[in-house]
Parts: sequence; C-alpha cells; structure tokens
Amino acid sequence: MLDSSLPQAQIQAHVLVSGRVQGVGYRMATYDMAQELGLNGWVRNLADGRVEAVFEGSKDVVDKMVQWCRHGSRVAIVKDVTIEYKVPEGISKFSIWR
Repeated sequence: MLDSSLPQAQIQAHVLVSGRVQGVGYRMATYDMAQELGLNGWVRNLADGRVEAVFEGSKDVVDKMVQWCRHGSRVAIVKDVTIEYKVPEGISKFSIWR
C-alpha cells in the first residue's frame, strides 16, 4: 500500500504541439489549465506555427496536462503532440512567454 502522505516524485514534460494552435487561444487555455492543475512551467508560440510548453509537477498531474494538450482550446485543431520527459528544473510558477 502506498503512503499518500509521501510527496510524489516531480517530473518535467517538454511538449511541442502542432496543428492550428496559434491564434485560437491555445496558450491562454494552456495557462488556465496548468493553473487549475497546480503545475509550474511555461508556454509559448514558435515561429514555425507550433506551441511549445514545459510542465513541472507530479507525474499523474503532468500526464493529465499532456492529455489535455492533445485537444487544447475549444477551437484548436491539434495534429500532433511530441513529449520529452526530463528532470525538473524547479520552475516556481506558470508563465506565458511571448
């Protein structure tokens, strides 16, 4: 039996999202969902039309956020999501990078 009083290991997911994900509120919706889930990290648009994000938190919560990224904001059309898991950097909040 797992001891629920023990903190879960923290992970980082570096995510690249392609499709119609710019100009559709994807970054703001990502920010709102990350805040709701209590994650740290950042999100930004890339010049090639993709959205890049980093999420830090417990594995189960980061996995929920990654699943959310597969559909994103209401009007986004997500074609592909690539994820690379890394050691967390200790980011202390969630930000939208411009």
